[in-house]
Amino acid sequence: MEEEFYAVIKLISGEEIFSSVTPSDENGRILLILSNPVTIETVIIKHMGMQGYKIDPWIKFADDDTFLLDMDKIVTMSEVNDEDLLEMYGKFISQQNMKKNHSQLGAEMGYLSTVAEARIKFEKLYKATDKTNL
Repeated sequence: MEEEFYAVIKLISGEEIFSSVTPSDENGRILLILSNPVTIETVIIKHMGMQGYKIDPWIKFADDDTFLLDMDKIVTMSEVNDEDLLEMYGKFISQQNMKKNHSQLGAEMGYLSTVAEARIKFEKLYKATDKTNL
């Protein structure tokens, strides 16, 4: 495997994607390993006279964030070093990771009582097992 870099990729389907890319040579065939590929659209807010960007996952309903892409599906590819774009991409990926890892504690996850209630239960359990070991 070669070194990872950021690139914008134009596919033969017409799609443009931005991703962290790692080339890989598999039996003489070059594949690209795409990590967290996204599509980026320019959005113009007319009434404010501003321009912004909309970032979406390339494949929206996949649970995986790593994809393989064959070079024969690519029209062109260009390495990206724009710090603003890389920072915006990094923030998006961080937000996506937080959404995936964020969960509420509940009884089904093991949250059953407060610390004070648990202490009382553990003390009773400890005292009960201590008497059986005598």
